[in-house]
Amino acid sequence: MKDLMLEVALQATNKAVDVIIDALENPRMADYKGRTNLVTETDRLSEELILNHIRSTFPTHSILAEESGSDKNKSEYLWIIDPLDGTTNFVHGYPSFGVSIACLINGKPTIGVISELPAKHLYFAIKGKGAFKNNMPIHVSGTKNLDQSLLVTGFGYNHGELWQANMSLFKQFTDLTQGVRRLGAAAVDLCHVACGMVDGFWEFDLKPWDTAAGVLLVEEAGGTISRMDGDNYSIYDKQVIASNGQIHKEMLHYTKKTVESLNG
Repeated sequence: MKDLMLEVALQATNKAVDVIIDALENPRMADYKGRTNLVTETDRLSEELILNHIRSTFPTHSILAEESGSDKNKSEYLWIIDPLDGTTNFVHGYPSFGVSIACLINGKPTIGVISELPAKHLYFAIKGKGAFKNNMPIHVSGTKNLDQSLLVTGFGYNHGELWQANMSLFKQFTDLTQGVRRLGAAAVDLCHVACGMVDGFWEFDLKPWDTAAGVLLVEEAGGTISRMDGDNYSIYDKQVIASNGQIHKEMLHYTKKTVESLNG
């Protein structure tokens, strides 16, 4: 069953990738879900293709998708879909962006597929069977200390208290590490942790479709996932740290203080 689910997720991802890459050749018009939160017809078409493909094989499974919302029933299977993560980058023709599909079984991420675009790097994982990039096994980095690390983060659309808190962490980690990057697509950021390109990632105010596939990739690549206060992470939490495991404790030293200040 898991192998079939992975096959369907990979097929759905490839259908969406074809639509997105084709759209790069044309003018990209965006609507606004918020003042700076863009959505395009490509997002909607990508999601429609993914949903149709999954439903054709698994009509009784529940689905949570970014654009169309929740279609839940009593199924133990829940598909979580981001049809185009990094829409703003896509609109501007700036890498990186991608497609993210996960399936949870009884609430646990079990299948994860992410296509990093426009490079077309394909990442996937099955719980307990490892993580892969372009069909080759991947593993998190071996960086042992925070001062030797490269980190990545992201910022939400609402420039409120969480945005300010993350800006403070951005400044701290920039001083403490070899650098912090901000690419604008959380799913891709998590892929980069999983394959060892960066050593850690943190972010506030994410949605389930931003992380459901990526956190499985990191864990299956040997990394560590938690909340920013150190507690166990759920995809419904709005704070996350993903790391190679070796710098996790050092990162938590700083993120815990920030979360404590938010909680007053």
